[in-house]
Amino acid sequence: MWFFRKNRWPLVTLLSFSAWQAVAQAPENPVLYKGTDIGMKLLVLVLLGLFLAYIIKIIISLSQVGGSLLKKISFRVDKNQISGLTADQIDIMLKIVPQTPGPVSAVKIILPAVILWIWPHFSNAQTTVQAATRENILTQPGVLITFVLLFIPLLAGFLLLISKISTLLKKYQQSKIQVELQSIADNLGNDLFDDEVSVLNDRKKALRFQLSQHELAGKNIASDEKGLLNNIKIQHGTDIFPVKKKPIPRPKIDPQLTQLILAFIASAVLWLVIGTTIGEYVGIKFVAPDADAISWLSFGRLRPVHTNLVFWGWATLGMLGLGYYVVPMVGNGKLASIKMGWASLHLINLSHVLGTVSLMAGINNGGGEYREYIWPIMLLFAIGLGLSTTNYLKTIAQRKTKEIYISNWYISAAVIFLPIIALVSYLPFWQNGIGEVILQGFYMHQAVGLWFMMFCLGLLYYFLPQQFNKPIYSYSLGVLAFWTQILFYTLIGTHHFVFSALPWWLQTTAIVGSVGMLIPVTSGTINFLMTFKGGWDKVTNSYSLPFFLVGVIYYFTGSYQGTAEAFRSTNLIWHFTDFTIAHSHITMYGIISFIIFAGIYAIVPRLTGKEPPQIMVGAHFWLALIGLQFYTIPLMIGGTLKGLSWGDARPFIESVILMGPYWLWRAIGGSMMWLSHLVLAYNLYKMVYPSEEFTVKEEVFKILKQKADLNTPLIKTDHEPI
Repeated sequence: MWFFRKNRWPLVTLLSFSAWQAVAQAPENPVLYKGTDIGMKLLVLVLLGLFLAYIIKIIISLSQVGGSLLKKISFRVDKNQISGLTADQIDIMLKIVPQTPGPVSAVKIILPAVILWIWPHFSNAQTTVQAATRENILTQPGVLITFVLLFIPLLAGFLLLISKISTLLKKYQQSKIQVELQSIADNLGNDLFDDEVSVLNDRKKALRFQLSQHELAGKNIASDEKGLLNNIKIQHGTDIFPVKKKPIPRPKIDPQLTQLILAFIASAVLWLVIGTTIGEYVGIKFVAPDADAISWLSFGRLRPVHTNLVFWGWATLGMLGLGYYVVPMVGNGKLASIKMGWASLHLINLSHVLGTVSLMAGINNGGGEYREYIWPIMLLFAIGLGLSTTNYLKTIAQRKTKEIYISNWYISAAVIFLPIIALVSYLPFWQNGIGEVILQGFYMHQAVGLWFMMFCLGLLYYFLPQQFNKPIYSYSLGVLAFWTQILFYTLIGTHHFVFSALPWWLQTTAIVGSVGMLIPVTSGTINFLMTFKGGWDKVTNSYSLPFFLVGVIYYFTGSYQGTAEAFRSTNLIWHFTDFTIAHSHITMYGIISFIIFAGIYAIVPRLTGKEPPQIMVGAHFWLALIGLQFYTIPLMIGGTLKGLSWGDARPFIESVILMGPYWLWRAIGGSMMWLSHLVLAYNLYKMVYPSEEFTVKEEVFKILKQKADLNTPLIKTDHEPI
């Protein structure tokens, strides 16, 4: 059929989209121009049509394959010529079977169509600004960016599905061919005469002739003095999982520093389990709000406990622990002070114990989000953090390398910025009226972008080259991302308070800074992904690289999503809804936590020499990743519907009822993430305190070695009797 020809598909598709765009944008057709609902439906129908057409093609191919291969081959030989058939001739027979085209043609069709559909909307978004309503919400720039981010994995999954179907089709074709070849072989082997059997036996004997392998070396057994031939140890792993590559032995670091790093990581994992257990209970309360009537367990008290423990307990201690490994390593020197590190750890842990008790008792800092600890408790945390800051900076100053590697650039900036952020947010001079609102926006975003994000990017610039055993793709891109992040991120805090009593120009500055953040995010993502280039095969063989890859992907999508939320039109819909909860988990969990997970699996085996259980690392990864999807995607959908409901001036209780199913998915996803943290704690225990495997062979030789040591005579160098 003309329509199904390979070279006609792109032309037909592009013409269809061009015609639709022309009609949709024509001023004399205001109905189509008013909204893009019909365009969205048309796009979905076109994609479904492409998929169905591909399925029809597959069915046609299967019906063709079902025919007899004897008709396709159509050859006739004498029985005496059977012995002349070789493997090469069978290979030629296989090659004459038509091959099914792969998914490349689908890419050529779908990609131009998607670009053609998206481009006019972006051009319209740049020329006109409309109020965000239910009718034109799909034309808003932020929503379009979100659609693009959501469409990328859907398109990838669609292409993957086509690839899988093509692979299955090829396997089915090969199986049919093998059946037909067997039929040919059976027909050719019937009713052979004795002389023909003799010819075949002679031919078979000739084809199966092999050298005895003793023509040159003789039949004497090799002595194997160096053990190169015998006693080779082969360990068989689980066949359904790729065997992970063990870390390369590194020069041993100071055992005291090893204990300090492990103590930081163990404390971080402990606070992660406690904090997310509380978060799990808080999430369940969305589905069962009457689960308890105890004031200490109320939502208003437990929620800040959860956020502070995962922010300042898990993420901060986890990053500091990894930093105590990275900072001296890249400077090729020793840590300035082990005792200062222990003092920092004890003070930070003490602040979290006291802070948790005070928050559950109702003693807090008021409405300051993520700074609910009262100032005496926060002072303990600040002193502990100041000790680690001093330790880091002294270690960098005492480095043996001439230059400061870019990892220490990011880590130094992070530890310098955080005390400034904490002091500004807790000093009482501006804590009144509109000033407190401005400081809250400053504190929230600078803590995320200039503490957590800066520190984790510094870890990435060390661990990715270490895992791939090659330099970072571009040092210049890293420097560009460093300075532009500092430039733009310090401006964007007040985009959380768009349409508030803040000055309009201050809100606009925050929006412009949010758009400017595309520069460091894009340059950093390119730098990281290009470092992955040429080493994708190592991802399946590594404990840590899959976690790093997820962190990089979420760094791109989560940051772009933050820019999309900053526009006034989208902020009007999404702010104060569950959409922002999803966004915060994408950034703090998808980026920060996954990078810390990866760092733990990268250095703990190097420090202890013990590997984690392979299947449990996979369980941790998939529970965390799938749980995050189940958590964030429903909240983004429900948050959008909630914002539109508010925009339509619907009763507030309707939006609460509307969110019921999405909160259930939030609880399911949160439960999976919580289970993954229990698996992480188990893996950490196995890496630090592994169980010894008992083998009879090893135990017997230990006993024999002890006997041999007892029977060995001691001889002095002067040949004197003992």
